[in-house]
Amino acid sequence: MAVSREPIQKEPVRLAIEGQDLELPVLEGSEGEVAIDISELRKKSGVITLDEGFVNTGSTTSAITFLDGEKGVLRYRGYPIEELAKHCDFIEICYLLIYGDLPNAEQASCFRSSIREHTLIHEEMRSFYNGFPRDAHPMAILSSVVGALSTFYQDSLDPSDPRQVEVSTHRLLAKLPTIAAYSYKKSNGQPFMYPLNKLDYCENFLQMMFATPTEPYEVDPDFADALRLLLIVHADHEQNCSTSTVRMVGSSNANLFASISAGISALWGPLHGGANEACVSMLEEIVADGGNVQKYVDMAKDKNSTFRLMGFGHRVYKNFDPRAKIIKATCDRLLAKLQLDDPLFEVAQKLEEAALKDEYFVKRKLYPNVDFYSGVIYRALGIPVQMFTVLFAIGRLPGWIAHWHEMHQSPGKRIYRPRQVYTGQTEREFVPLDQR
Repeated sequence: MAVSREPIQKEPVRLAIEGQDLELPVLEGSEGEVAIDISELRKKSGVITLDEGFVNTGSTTSAITFLDGEKGVLRYRGYPIEELAKHCDFIEICYLLIYGDLPNAEQASCFRSSIREHTLIHEEMRSFYNGFPRDAHPMAILSSVVGALSTFYQDSLDPSDPRQVEVSTHRLLAKLPTIAAYSYKKSNGQPFMYPLNKLDYCENFLQMMFATPTEPYEVDPDFADALRLLLIVHADHEQNCSTSTVRMVGSSNANLFASISAGISALWGPLHGGANEACVSMLEEIVADGGNVQKYVDMAKDKNSTFRLMGFGHRVYKNFDPRAKIIKATCDRLLAKLQLDDPLFEVAQKLEEAALKDEYFVKRKLYPNVDFYSGVIYRALGIPVQMFTVLFAIGRLPGWIAHWHEMHQSPGKRIYRPRQVYTGQTEREFVPLDQR
């Protein structure tokens, strides 16, 4: 396993506060990020820091993923995302993120075999799906069923037992596509399709989604490759909302199934994994309004308008999203191949062209991001919009697991417990009920 490097100690900074002069350590990571270590600040001074949303707070050191939003750089364990997307399948990426290095041929073979052994879910779990309404959101089902795995697989719940952790890791990677595909079959009333272990990871998911017992189903290799790319570019993205949720829940020594279930719930939010759903909804709104793309481009530039152009720009990337570059070519290739008579794709292409040429968007670097292209690709693959975030969850799973592993292996592990600045009432005198 790749070994993480200790941060470099730099010249400390000095803080003068309430008559005290304090020295705070300064650390530098392997890619040059500099951080002020405030972990002893409250103990030494009684003062805490305030950072709404943790946007400027490093909650941990990590050796998993590096991103540079200014330069549009994303690397998993040191490998550029562009190279991994070109040369690897998703299972290799899972191995890389979780174990720290790309597998050799023997390691890859053993890992694939182990994943295949666990693709089925317990037969009694199938009955869970009868308890959900037909129109239940697949993310609600996904989170619920993943959480319930801990009741069926009680032999692999101990976070301190490496063998149990490995078994639960392989079970999750294998079973999540099955759980997800069953949620789709539940929504459209079709029978569940068992996994076919002769197929690879992406092919297997597509056949569970779209095959029926009444006729043979052939997986389109271009569809499988598009799904491979989407899973790879979503596999990890540093300390985002859902990953931080997995770490926070896991810090209490909750089992891996419970921690991942919490991460799925965090991902469901429209400001996180639901962004590609919101993007397609926006495109549908433009189509329903006659497809006048320029009207909506103008609205996006109007400070007095409440309209937001979904799928453009990124909170972290202040340049082109490197993941978007990777899947844009696949998006273009799929649309050219399928020649689908869907006005949404025409609107998407016009909107992309307008935003890339309009000085307002170019100046602000509001380029199409991964959510824009992934939403269009999912649509082209025939995946319904409410399943988009489910696909995101399948892709993000190895990253969540890797961070959960890393946290538990850290010698400095402690339960997450943020502080607050209280702004409520000061002490008040209690008034009995009959006097209020």
